[in-house]
Amino acid sequence: MPCLASSENYSITLPVGHRFPIAKYALIREQLLWQGVAQPADIYDPALASEEDILRVHSAEYWHKVKELHLSPAEVRRLGLPQSPELVRRSLSSVAGTVESARRALQDGIGLSLAGGTHHAFRDRGEGFCVLNDIAVAAAHLLHHQLARQILVVDLDVHQGDGTASIFRHEPRVFTFSMHAGANYPLRKEQSDLDVALELGTDDATYLRILRETLPRLLADVQPDFIFFQAGVDVLATDKLGKLALTQAGCRQRDEYVLGLCRQHELPVAVSMGGGYSELLRDIVDAHCNTFRVAYELYG
Repeated sequence: MPCLASSENYSITLPVGHRFPIAKYALIREQLLWQGVAQPADIYDPALASEEDILRVHSAEYWHKVKELHLSPAEVRRLGLPQSPELVRRSLSSVAGTVESARRALQDGIGLSLAGGTHHAFRDRGEGFCVLNDIAVAAAHLLHHQLARQILVVDLDVHQGDGTASIFRHEPRVFTFSMHAGANYPLRKEQSDLDVALELGTDDATYLRILRETLPRLLADVQPDFIFFQAGVDVLATDKLGKLALTQAGCRQRDEYVLGLCRQHELPVAVSMGGGYSELLRDIVDAHCNTFRVAYELYG
């Protein structure tokens, strides 16, 4: 039965009108419980990531600036979130959720985090609402403890996983795959091991066809023994920052396909949420809940 990492630390206070939908974290948990998708016993608090894990991926200088609230005004603007002790706890908790989800996936086949997917965090800086790169830290944790041999990152957020690509540029044991809107943030792209840049307005049929043509070939070529799935829902047509045209049904089919392949090939998978910026908060919450609903249907 899948377990879900969730914490009160995921929700922080942001300025009124801030465009990051921080309320989604508590609402997703509440909706999954209310709909009976998950039970209270399935949900656990992952605590905080260790500094040892953080420093395998992020530079000591950057981590010191984060934890001591010494980011410059320019660094805060690039990050897009005001620095605060709350933000530090949130970032450490989110990373811990993905690390623990990865460890649980080794036992249960799948691990789920009700946060994470902060793929714009680089080794030495944060960008795009991402302070620490949870997937990179969790992947480095598995490699360090010899819990994985070859990792595949399947990043299906609408924005390229530039921070993850940069961090693992010279690490052959981590293959980074990013399928994203081409003419979108970040303006300057990094080079993943495989980038698939989609045309703006790509619909369900085209998106799913490309994914079905690409992912089985990657599994055959890369031969991973662990997968991280970044399941951003900013691919929706309703998303303010996305520029693709997927429906809720199409986004759910994406999740069914990725997780179904993992299940079919008996590949442990750790799922993190990624972005979602639809005008209506309920669209964001529903799409994220669909990801976890699919996970319970396949693994529950």
